[in-house]
Amino acid sequence: MIDSSAFIHPTAIVEQGAVIGANAHIGPFCLVGPDVEIGAGTTLKSHVVVNGHTKIGCDNEIYQFASIGEVNQDLKYAGEPTRVEIGDRNRIRESVTIHRGTAQGGGLTKVGSDNLLMINAHVAHDCTIGNRCILANNATLAGHVSIDDYAIIGGMTAIHQFCIIGAHVMVGGCSGVAQDVPPYVIAQGNHATPFGINIEGLKRRGFSKEAQHAIRNAYKQLYRSGKTLDEAKPEIITLAQQHPEVQAFVDFFARSTRGLIR
Repeated sequence: MIDSSAFIHPTAIVEQGAVIGANAHIGPFCLVGPDVEIGAGTTLKSHVVVNGHTKIGCDNEIYQFASIGEVNQDLKYAGEPTRVEIGDRNRIRESVTIHRGTAQGGGLTKVGSDNLLMINAHVAHDCTIGNRCILANNATLAGHVSIDDYAIIGGMTAIHQFCIIGAHVMVGGCSGVAQDVPPYVIAQGNHATPFGINIEGLKRRGFSKEAQHAIRNAYKQLYRSGKTLDEAKPEIITLAQQHPEVQAFVDFFARSTRGLIR
């Protein structure tokens, strides 16, 4: 079904069964597969391929040569009807690739809303990206990676499969991330190590000075006290009872499976 207000360029191919929302714009030489849904106001600039069981929300901008929903690069994949879901108001720049999920990984690759994926970023199967994240040029997510809200991943950075990147994290460019990065942390290097709290990011997002101080104290317990993670956890849990922002650390510890960067 194609809404009557949508624009489809004469050179674009929109296969029967695709759903195109109101005021969507499908530019020249784009290919939209039969199981694709594109929301209202979303623009495919040109030469964009959207395939598979893919749902894209409203008011996204997708630039030329992006490939979304194509067959993933997992050799176990056998054509199962796995999915890609993308939220609203994302900017997906040139040559970005976002692959469909796998049956073994839950079947879904998901991108939230208000994200910027810069040129040549790669989002592999079964990844989850939250809201208001930035993946800079050539950032690469292996399969099953989770990126929480407001995270920034620097250019040329590679993240190992199954890693979790916490909210408000900044990972510097050219890094190799092989373990989980707790919320609020700045990480850099190969393999990435912690370099303090992303204070500038917290200031821009309106965190109070009291909250910033509490987050710093949690970081010190985790990385500067000489304690093991098990020894630091009770102190951080106590701190979280007084400062809700610190609860993000506690919740993150419960999700972490690969261990924390050190």
